[in-house]
Amino acid sequence: MSIVLIVTGFYLPVLLYFGQFSLIVLLILTILDGFLLFNHKNPIAAKRNIEARLNLGDETLINISIKNKGNQPYRITVFDEPPFEMQARDLTFNGYIKAGSEEQFSYTFKPTERGEYEWKNLHVFIRSFINLLERRIIIEAPEKVLVYPSILQMKNFEFLIFNQQTQQRGIKKIRRLGHNNEFEQIKNYIQGDDIRTVNWKATSRRSELMVNQFQAQRSQSVYAVIDKSRSMEHRFEGLTLLDHAINSTLIFSNIALKKGDKIGLVTFSHKLGTQIAPNLGKRQLQRILDALFAQKTEFKESNYSLLYQSLRKTIPFRSLLMLYTNFETELAMHRALPMLKSINKRHVLVVIFFKNTDLNEELTKSPTTARELYVSTLAEDVINTKKRIAKELNRHGIQTVLTAPNELNVDTLNKYLELKSRGLI
Repeated sequence: MSIVLIVTGFYLPVLLYFGQFSLIVLLILTILDGFLLFNHKNPIAAKRNIEARLNLGDETLINISIKNKGNQPYRITVFDEPPFEMQARDLTFNGYIKAGSEEQFSYTFKPTERGEYEWKNLHVFIRSFINLLERRIIIEAPEKVLVYPSILQMKNFEFLIFNQQTQQRGIKKIRRLGHNNEFEQIKNYIQGDDIRTVNWKATSRRSELMVNQFQAQRSQSVYAVIDKSRSMEHRFEGLTLLDHAINSTLIFSNIALKKGDKIGLVTFSHKLGTQIAPNLGKRQLQRILDALFAQKTEFKESNYSLLYQSLRKTIPFRSLLMLYTNFETELAMHRALPMLKSINKRHVLVVIFFKNTDLNEELTKSPTTARELYVSTLAEDVINTKKRIAKELNRHGIQTVLTAPNELNVDTLNKYLELKSRGLI
């Protein structure tokens, strides 16, 4: 017992001294660490690189540049404050940056709504090689970015169509039938006229050679008509059907202008919305882009009677109307059908509406329960309903495009090019 007491009495002072020494060393290292971290007023510079305009539905790369302005290396943690619409809580990056060097961090963002997005500050946490303390540096980097309908997709489709690459994306190469001209008058034949333009009936009546004279085809009026009712609020791959229609309208409008047609815009729901008269040129495309940027869904039923009355007053000449809408039931289609038929008598009407692609997955499953069988049967009925709606519209002479949202751009362009090649517009 006495031996244990002697040993314990011997070690207690040693442990006490060792503890005091360790505490002093820790205090010295902490002071040194603090000096290394805070001896430079602005040891870190940071910058977020992002475009002023983003494209709806397209991923964009956002870069964060971190520069070490100090004379020693740091371990760093970078935290960005993105818009709340991103619902991102994990935009944290860790790294090691040498003295005088620069590091890059990046992440992607895919906007699913049009409008203004706001990024706030960058937070950088630095640690020295001692790694006892951490210094937080807040770098003010507020940025407001506008998300517009996808100009990127518009440019891609323009490149594909006018650079003979259309088949890679499913766009049909359609040859225009006949002359790319319009008939002007019958006149006497003079030397040099194309013998293929001889009008034999007129020649027989006049007993002298007569030919048809043509003039260059005039620009046709084409309208994108967008339904903004609640049926266009359904989402596919993060975007509403309205946003898919808006992106498609921009792409289609650009191609129509490039083809020499005048393009206009009409939006509606329970009331009339934007109306832009058809015109040519880049300014017209900018007007349409600005108008599309501001469109919002109205959570009410579409008023097709009001649409018909408005089109009758504002569009005096026969035009092509590309109507983006969404019929979920045959009853909804039949309510609109009388007005659609009236519009189609005065113009070339193309009704573009959407397949319910979410239901296709249900049809691929083999039902094992009564509930799964019910869901599968319901899905098949909805899909067949869409097909019956398209068939009924076609029966009344109305052009239709029943398409999946991800195929909308290609199918819309194909229909426009088909109608143009057939001389219907």
